[in-house]
Amino acid sequence: MKNFLISLFTFIGTTGISAQTQSITVHSQTTGKEEIIDVPESMQSEMDSLYWDWQSKNYITLGENCTMASTNPVVSDSIYMDRLSRIPSIIEMPYNEAVRKFIDMYAVRLRNKVSFMLAATNFYMPIFEEALDLYDLPQELKYLPIIESALNPVAVSRQGATGLWQFMLGTGKIYGLKNNSLIDERRDPIKSTWAAVRYLKDLYDIYQDWNLVLAAYNCGPGTINKAIRRAGGATDYWTIYNYLTKETRGYVPAFIAANYIMTYYCEHDICPMETQLPNATDTIHIDKDLHLQQVAEVCNINLDQLRSLNPQYKKDIIPGNSELCVLRLPNNIVSTFIDRQDSVFAYKPNEYLTKRKTVAIKETANTGSRSSKGTLYHKIKQGDTLGGIAAKYHVSVSQLRNLNGIRGNNIRAGKSLRIR
Repeated sequence: MKNFLISLFTFIGTTGISAQTQSITVHSQTTGKEEIIDVPESMQSEMDSLYWDWQSKNYITLGENCTMASTNPVVSDSIYMDRLSRIPSIIEMPYNEAVRKFIDMYAVRLRNKVSFMLAATNFYMPIFEEALDLYDLPQELKYLPIIESALNPVAVSRQGATGLWQFMLGTGKIYGLKNNSLIDERRDPIKSTWAAVRYLKDLYDIYQDWNLVLAAYNCGPGTINKAIRRAGGATDYWTIYNYLTKETRGYVPAFIAANYIMTYYCEHDICPMETQLPNATDTIHIDKDLHLQQVAEVCNINLDQLRSLNPQYKKDIIPGNSELCVLRLPNNIVSTFIDRQDSVFAYKPNEYLTKRKTVAIKETANTGSRSSKGTLYHKIKQGDTLGGIAAKYHVSVSQLRNLNGIRGNNIRAGKSLRIR
C-alpha cells in the first residue's frame, strides 16, 4: 500500500491537463454516422494538481475498510439503464452510447481521480447542498463541479475559467465575485458556490429545462439560443444536440456520468481516499493586511492547509486594509488565533508584508545639475532668491550676476541659473 501511495503521489505532481483537446467518437442516433464530441478538460488527465499538493504529501491515505481493485467490473447496458433510473433526480438522465463512454472513462482510466474526488466531497458537498437547497434547485447539480474542475478550487481552464465552478471573469463579476491582484473570489468555495447557484437559477428561469441549463452553463446562452433557432425552435437538449458544439455535446453526457459514478462507485470497486481536511471550520474577520505565513507560524498550522481553506488569496496576502476580509480556519485553531491575534499581526510584518506605505527621497547636499562639461546649473523654483541660491552653493551674488548677465535681483521661476 505504501508503494502504491508513493507512486500515485509522484504521478499527481507530474501530470497535468493536456494542452490538446481530447475527443471520443459515438454513433449518431439520428444520422447513424460517427460523430466526434469533446471531453471536458477536467477529464483529460488521470490526475492533476488538484488534490492539493499538501494533501497528497501528508493528508491523504487509502481507506482501511475498502479494497480498491485495479480493474473495472463488466457492466451491461441494461444494468447501467437500471441504475441511472434509480438515482432520485429531477434532471433527466437517459442512457446512450455517449453516456456509457463517459462512465467507462471515469470507471477505468480515471479510477484514481474518482477516488480522490470522493475524498474531497466530504468537505465540499455540504457547501453545495446548502446553497442548492436554499434556492430549491435539484441536488444532483452538486456534481456539476466534478466535470467543471474535478473539485479543484484553483483550477484554471485554457479559456481562463477559474475555480470549482469555472467562472469566466465577466460572468463572475456579474454575480458579484471580486477579482484583483490579491483576491480572486472565483476560487472561494463558498462565494463561488452561491454565485453559481444564482446563475443556474437564472438560466432555468430562461429555459425551463435542466439539460438546456447545463448546456448553457457550458457554452453560454447565446450558443444555445442559436442552436434552438437552427433546430426550428425546439427546446429539448437531445433534439438540438446535433446543432451544438463538440464540447457541449459531451457536457450533458459527462454530467450524467459524474452523477452515476459518484453514486455507484462501490459497484465499480472504487474506494474513497481518506483526507484530514477539517470537517468543522469557522471564519475570522480581518481588518488589517495579513500574510498567511504569519498565521501559520504563530498559530502552528500548516501553511498549505491554510491555502486550501482560503484559496481566494492568490499571493497568500489578506488585504484587510482595503476591505473587511475573511480568514477560514479549522475550529480548533480559531480560539488560538483569537488569543494570539496581536502577536499574529506583529510577527515579522517587514518580512511578509513588504509593500511600503511611504518612501523617502534622499536629497544630496548639492541639488544643482551639471552639464556634460562640468558646468553647474540650478533650476529656479518659486520663492528662490539670488542671495539664497548663492548661499546654497557657497558662491557670491555678484558671481551669479556676471555668469548669467543679470542686472539687479530679479530671477524667474522655471529658468536655469548657471552657478559656476
